[in-house]
Amino acid sequence: MSEPTLLVADDHPLFRAAVLQVLRERLPRFRTLEAASAATLGAALQEHPEVELVLLDLSMPGTHGFSALLHVRGEYPELPVVVISSNDHPRVIRRAQQFGAAGFIPKSAPAEAMGDAITAVLEGGSGFPSMAAERSEADAELAARFAQLTPQQFRVLLCLADGLLNKQIAHELGLAENTVKVHVTAILKKLQCYSRTQAAVLVKSLETEDGTRA
Repeated sequence: MSEPTLLVADDHPLFRAAVLQVLRERLPRFRTLEAASAATLGAALQEHPEVELVLLDLSMPGTHGFSALLHVRGEYPELPVVVISSNDHPRVIRRAQQFGAAGFIPKSAPAEAMGDAITAVLEGGSGFPSMAAERSEADAELAARFAQLTPQQFRVLLCLADGLLNKQIAHELGLAENTVKVHVTAILKKLQCYSRTQAAVLVKSLETEDGTRA
């Protein structure tokens, strides 16, 4: 039987090391894995189905704000994700919750609070700090639109948002160019967008409003 595992996805080595130390002290029964980008996160989840929880930074290479959270939740709906971010504005916390996170830990949180939040989520609960921001119907509607995409369509959408042409997307994802065209058509329809640019703007809206690293 595979050992229960926690995955820490953050592109800052020192912060990853600090989180791993908390996990080893508070949850010694769990094995830990690391990822430093959206690509290595995806590969780790494919290779390790025993992962029981993901601790996710919002600003890794290959991500657009909340895009990695939406992608993981879409591909692994039973896998809880706890966002860890240096941007702990109430609206950022609320958006993380509305986009499917099971918890939110500010990077400034003490080790004890971090351990408590992770433990709460592993026990089937949630781990959010108190929030002042109101629920946003616009974010709820945005999350519902993205939820219609298949994991492959979401990958195509992120490439599209980076300005890649169909031929480049096909090379990046190992697909036939015609398959990419079919995906793009389906993406625009599901997201209710009239153009690739409009879809890219929608992805841009997943980033934090103030432009700071999340």
